[in-house]
Amino acid sequence: MTMRTYSRADLVGPLPGLHFIDGRWVGSGDGRTFETIDPSTEAVLASVARGGVREMDVAVNAAHREQHGDWRNFSPAQRGQLIFKLADLIEAEAERFALFETLDVGKPVKESLGDLRGVCATLRYNAGAADKMEGSTIPLGRDFVDFTMLEPVGVTAHIVPWNYPLGMVARSVAPALAAGCTVVIKPAEQSPLTALAFAELCQRAGFPDGVVNVVAGFGEDAGAALVSHPLVRGITFTGSVETGRKIYSGAAQGLKPVVLELGGKNPMIVMEDADLERAAFDALDGAFGNSGQVCSSSSRLLLHRSIQEEFLARLAERAAKLTVGKGLDNCDLGPLVSSEQYAKVRSYIDAGGKSGAKLRLGGGRPRGLDVGYFVEPTIFEGVDPTSALAREEIFGPVAVALSFGTDAEALAIANGLGFGLVAGVYSRDISRALTFARDLEAGSVWINGWFIGGVQAPTGGIKESGVGRERGLPGIRNYLNIKNIGIRL
Repeated sequence: MTMRTYSRADLVGPLPGLHFIDGRWVGSGDGRTFETIDPSTEAVLASVARGGVREMDVAVNAAHREQHGDWRNFSPAQRGQLIFKLADLIEAEAERFALFETLDVGKPVKESLGDLRGVCATLRYNAGAADKMEGSTIPLGRDFVDFTMLEPVGVTAHIVPWNYPLGMVARSVAPALAAGCTVVIKPAEQSPLTALAFAELCQRAGFPDGVVNVVAGFGEDAGAALVSHPLVRGITFTGSVETGRKIYSGAAQGLKPVVLELGGKNPMIVMEDADLERAAFDALDGAFGNSGQVCSSSSRLLLHRSIQEEFLARLAERAAKLTVGKGLDNCDLGPLVSSEQYAKVRSYIDAGGKSGAKLRLGGGRPRGLDVGYFVEPTIFEGVDPTSALAREEIFGPVAVALSFGTDAEALAIANGLGFGLVAGVYSRDISRALTFARDLEAGSVWINGWFIGGVQAPTGGIKESGVGRERGLPGIRNYLNIKNIGIRL
C-alpha cells in the first residue's frame, strides 16, 4: 500500500496567527509577533502574535467572568453535549488539523491523523463522564445529614508542549471543561497553530465566549503571567523538569493546585526469557516514534547479557529500514521540531561517541536531507550507566542500550535516576514481571508491551517526572473541589 503524500496546496484556509480571547481573534497590544517554523524546510510558516502580561490578563479576566456567568448554569449533561459536538467538528476537519500539526512540528501526516483520532477519543471520553462525577453521603448518625458536592475549581491554566500539540491540549482541557471550569491555553511557541484553531471550533460548537481562550507566546512572559495571575485557580503543565520546577514554585505563591508531567528516561527491561520479537517490535516504536520526542519513550534499553546481541540485531535491522523525510511526504520519521532541539540531540550523539559507547546504527543526518532538522535513527550499545547518554533525557531518535546480569542489577539501574515516569518489563514469567512492577519507581509500568493504555488509564510520574495524574476519571478530579455540607435535623 502506497502512503499518500501531501503539499501546502492541500491546506484549506489560512494559518491562524492571532490570539483567541473572549470569542474574538485579537493581536497583541504592543504589536509583537514571532515566527513559527516548518522544521522540514526551516522556512517560516506564519507570523504569530506574541502575548504577554496584558493579553494574559484580558484572557484570564474573560475566563473568570464567564466562570461566574452563563457557563455556571450549564448542567453537566449540557457540558458533555458541547464536548461531544466539539469532537464531531474536529473529526470533520481532521485533515486540516493534521496538516497544521505536520507543518508546525514536522511529524508525518499519518501520525498527525492518528493523533487527531486520539484527540476525538479524549473529548468523547470526558464528554461522557461529565454527568457521572458524583459526591457521596457521610454517615454521621440519625441526627445529621452530611454529603459532599463537587464544584469546578475555577479558571484553569493549560501550558502545553510541542511534541503532541493538540493532543496535550485535549488531555487537560477536555476534563477541565467537563468539570465546569473555564480555560486559558498557552501553547508552545514552536507549535501554536492547532491550539488556536481548536479555540475557534469551541466557539462553533456553542461554548460561550470566554470559556476557552488561547494566548500564544513564550514561557518567560506569557507563561509566567498565566501562572502568577491571581484569578487562575489550577495549573496543568507538560514539559521539562527545569520549567516544571519554576511553575511549581510560582504556583506555590498563590497556593494553586498543579498537575505536572515532566521528563523521563524510561527503562525497557528485557529479560532472558522474553519474547524478543515482540520486545524488538515495541522498542522500535518506543524509541523512534515521533522521532523520539515522547516523554514516555523507551529511550533506555536494559538488556540481559544473554540476549543482548540477538535483541539489538533485531532492533537495528528494523530501525535501518525506517524512512526519514518531510512530514508532508509521510515517511516513517519526520524531523526534530526546532534548531534548538536538533542541536541538543546532536550534542548527545557526539558526546556518546566520545564516552566510549559503541554506535550500532545511525548517528548522522540522512542522505539527501541537507535542509531541515533531521537525525537518523540511532542506537548506542555498551553504554556506561553513569554517562550522560544513560542518565539524561535526549528527546530524539536515540536508543541507549545497557546490559545487566541479575534482576537486582536491572532494578538498581532502572531506579537509579531521578526520573520516574514509565517503565516496562518483558518476561514470559508473569510473577517475575509483576514483582518488578511492584518494585519499579515509576508512575506507570507496562508488562510485555509499550505505550499500553488509553484515555481511560491514568498517567503521570513520580520523583522528578511530575506531580498528579491525567486521563481517566482522576483527570477530571483535578478540576473539581470537594465541598462538604452538614445538616443537623
